[in-house]
Amino acid sequence: MALPLMAKATAVWLVDNTTLAFTQIAEFCGLHELEVNGIADGEVAVGVKGFDPIANTQLTIEEIKRCEDDPKAKLELMYNPAAEGELKRKGPRYTPLSKRQDRPSAIAWLVKFHPELKDGQISKLVGTTKPTIVAIRDRTHWNIGSISPVDPVALGMCKQIELDTAVAKAVNKMGGTEVMSDDERMKLVSTEQSLHMTEEARVPSNMSGLENFTLTGAKEKEPKLDVDSLFKTPAAEANEDEDK
Repeated sequence: MALPLMAKATAVWLVDNTTLAFTQIAEFCGLHELEVNGIADGEVAVGVKGFDPIANTQLTIEEIKRCEDDPKAKLELMYNPAAEGELKRKGPRYTPLSKRQDRPSAIAWLVKFHPELKDGQISKLVGTTKPTIVAIRDRTHWNIGSISPVDPVALGMCKQIELDTAVAKAVNKMGGTEVMSDDERMKLVSTEQSLHMTEEARVPSNMSGLENFTLTGAKEKEPKLDVDSLFKTPAAEANEDEDK
C-alpha cells in the first residue's frame, strides 16, 4: 500500500483538521492506531508541523468528507508521481543527530554477537559507513577504548524484526545451519532448530563429561565416618569393656 509523503506530519494535520477516526488515519498514514492516539494527546510527534494533504494533491476535500461520514470507509491516496519508490530507498538509513553518538556502540554489538552480518547489512541497520565498521571490527577506531557494545534495538536505531531478517538472510547465504567446532565461530542456530537438537549437542564441548557428574558420586569416595565413635570418651569405653 502506497503511503502519503511525510506520513507522520500528514497524520498530525488530519488529527487537527478533520473528524476522521484514529483507525482511518492510521491505515492511511501507515501508523499504529495508538500512535495516532498519542498524536491527539500531544505525546507523539511533538513539534511536528502538520502537512496539508489537500494542498499537496494527496487527498481531496470530497474524499475526506466521504470518510468522515462513514467511519468504516478507507481514505484513498491520489496518484502522485513524486511518491513513486518512496518505500524502496537503498543505502544507509538516516540517523537522528541525537542518536549518532550511539552508532559505534551499536556497531560493536553487531560485530560481537552477529559476526555473520556483512558490513553492508550493518550499514543499513544503523545508518553508518563501511570504513567505520571496519575500524571497529579491527579495533583501530580512534575511540575504541570507550566503546561498549549496546543492542541497536534497545538504542532505537533499528527494529527487532529488521535485525532478525538481516541475521536470517546472512545465515542463509553462509549455507548450512550446523554449529561449528570450538575453534571456529559459531553460526546462528534458530530456536526451532535448537529444540530439535539432541541433549549432547546442547552441552558445550568444554563441559563434556560434566553432565553426568553428581555430588553424591564424589562423596562416595570419602571414608564413612562413625558418628557414635566421635562422642565416646575413654571412661565410656572402659565401662563397656567391663560390661563385656
